[in-house]
Amino acid sequence: MKNNIISILLLIVLFSCRQKLAQKEEVIEQTSNVITNNSLGIGNPILPGYFADPTIKKFGDIYYIYATTDNEMLASGAPTVWYSNDLQNWYNYTMEIPPFTSMPITNFWAPDIIESEDGKYYLYFGNCEIGCNIYGYVSDTPVGPWTKLDDNDKPVIPNGYPREGFPSLDAQFFKDTDGKIYGYWGTWVHYNGGYAVGELDAKTMANMVNSKNIPLTQTPDPFEAAYMMKKGDKYILMYSGDSCHDETYNVRYSYGDTPYGPFTEGTNNPILSTNEDHSTHGPGHHSVLQDGDVYYIVYHKHDYPMTRGGLSRQVCIDKMIFENDSTIKTVIPKSKGIENIVKSNVPKNIALNTNVTASSYYHLKSLEYNYEYKPEYATDNNNATIWKAGNNSLPQDLTIDLGSIQKIKRITTQFEFSSYYYQYTLEYSKDGKTWKMYADKSNNQTPESPMIDDNNVNARYMKLTVTGTEKSGLYAAVWNIKIYSSLFDIPLQLKNKKSDIAPAERSKKEMLVNLNLTNLSKDESLSSIKNKGALGGSFTKKGDVTLTIDDEGVIAIKFTNGSLFLDKPVPKTLAWNGSYTIATWVKNPEISNAGEILASWCDRHEFGLANSYNALAYNSGHYGAAPHLDGHFDMKYNKLPKANVWHHIVLTFDGVVEKIYVDGVLDNAQNMFLSSAIANAKIIIGSSDIGENYSGYMSSLRMYDYALNNDEITILLLKTKPKN
Repeated sequence: MKNNIISILLLIVLFSCRQKLAQKEEVIEQTSNVITNNSLGIGNPILPGYFADPTIKKFGDIYYIYATTDNEMLASGAPTVWYSNDLQNWYNYTMEIPPFTSMPITNFWAPDIIESEDGKYYLYFGNCEIGCNIYGYVSDTPVGPWTKLDDNDKPVIPNGYPREGFPSLDAQFFKDTDGKIYGYWGTWVHYNGGYAVGELDAKTMANMVNSKNIPLTQTPDPFEAAYMMKKGDKYILMYSGDSCHDETYNVRYSYGDTPYGPFTEGTNNPILSTNEDHSTHGPGHHSVLQDGDVYYIVYHKHDYPMTRGGLSRQVCIDKMIFENDSTIKTVIPKSKGIENIVKSNVPKNIALNTNVTASSYYHLKSLEYNYEYKPEYATDNNNATIWKAGNNSLPQDLTIDLGSIQKIKRITTQFEFSSYYYQYTLEYSKDGKTWKMYADKSNNQTPESPMIDDNNVNARYMKLTVTGTEKSGLYAAVWNIKIYSSLFDIPLQLKNKKSDIAPAERSKKEMLVNLNLTNLSKDESLSSIKNKGALGGSFTKKGDVTLTIDDEGVIAIKFTNGSLFLDKPVPKTLAWNGSYTIATWVKNPEISNAGEILASWCDRHEFGLANSYNALAYNSGHYGAAPHLDGHFDMKYNKLPKANVWHHIVLTFDGVVEKIYVDGVLDNAQNMFLSSAIANAKIIIGSSDIGENYSGYMSSLRMYDYALNNDEITILLLKTKPKN
């Protein structure tokens, strides 16, 4: 009878929660953003992936885009370059850049490149690992391999130059008609007194001379990303304004009669900004391509649905028109992109606009978005859309129906992350029942974008099955898969190196940690508490942690100025973008605006960058619920849980969306990509790896290596509710 009553109560609560969820979903449906870039053959973005701060160049008959690799550890991905001979079909290559003497390079920010009079190529980029400096490298080709300009890692533009405290980032170089080369740099310049300008020493190409600051009054509302160009006799200093993290980001310009100015603000700023339907959101940090008398602006914008803080940017191109030598017309960003200004040798893609099915696809439902990552997005020749499997378990498959039996000689596949390898198979069939192998890449460890697989078969159906990924938590996800009946030449044909990293471990759908106070008495010393979860091991205390009974008669751990450390390493399934749930019952007598970390499981010292830090917090500050080291990326509580009351707080992440639940109700959510660093991490309860202690009560804590759904969270709430 008792069990029946509990079951009935569970059903009643579940029904009530489903009603609340349905009401929330109805609101989501009504307020969901409508975006206009989910169409067939859209031209923007031009690159399939997350890249920012693009510099476009044309050397010979090849176009190159050098960019920041986005969407990991505050834009600290691999130093890659994209190349194309038609501005339509792009190929990615990871460049060989020697590391610093003291550490590897993980910041490859806002690169620029110069072809010198001696035929060599000079590559410059920003880095904040050993000071926010601009470093330089040289090569005989536009893609490397690269050699340091200084063996001792002396920067070309050091931090604090030309004024103390000035951050030397976002450098762009401009060659004047007299052959002199000028550099323009600076970020957060509204805090730092304006941009800087100097002349690059043409003999060494490794240091600046005659440098000075450009007064803020000459570039109103600046932020970063200065870019100089010349039109007639006028020097056009373009730059990005407002904030790169949101819709306010924009492109502006001033003009002058010399490379040093003085500069006068353009009459119609900003010339590129978020458009009315938000299909171009937060555009900025650009470069310019001149083709004869025609100009094109190449810039980044935010992805859609937008990842929190603008972590996942994408590169676009649009036409830029001068009204006269000192006036740029407002740029009209177009999802369709630019006209085909170069004839392409790539034949018809026979997979375009075909019927596509998949083992699953992800449906994003949060407080902000209602969006489906549909299977057909893999064959729409559109870099704004992507097919993403329903969850990050593997294998996952995608099947293309060409409509009739056709000759298939080449398949190109653009997976979500170009810098990391995917393992997969391609199978073909004439009837959709009997399958044969077209290409077996199930042991692949070489990242390429696109992956190119050649064969010679006749088939109607093609099935892609993703079986593994290099990084934990990555989804089976494809920007575009294209099928061709004939082969074609590929410019440069560069090959990336094979990775020596083994395929990522996948979630076992386990409860890793179970801190359960059952059978403990209030007299326990807490010198060691057994972890009853699958990870095993024991917790040991550090500092002031005691077992007590609160004023409601609940047996609880009281954290005063201490924490509990698990003696087992953080499992690899939680690395990088691994999914998780952490659920706890807590009572916080006094809620502060900082710290109050309930649990953490990362090594902040390994990278120390935003979104490499993961924890669950209970404070009223910007850390809020989910800290990622920066207010632009942290997730706060929309409704702060009331002090001195027992609350069930649950933080989940499924590899796409981070959610915080309070007492079974979704309180906040955000799109996120984590890049978690766990190599030397510990699972800590009651603080972070640098302190930030929680001061309050906790009756239980559970941690899983997957994201619980709404119903599972409700059941967990009822099963674990503190008893007096």
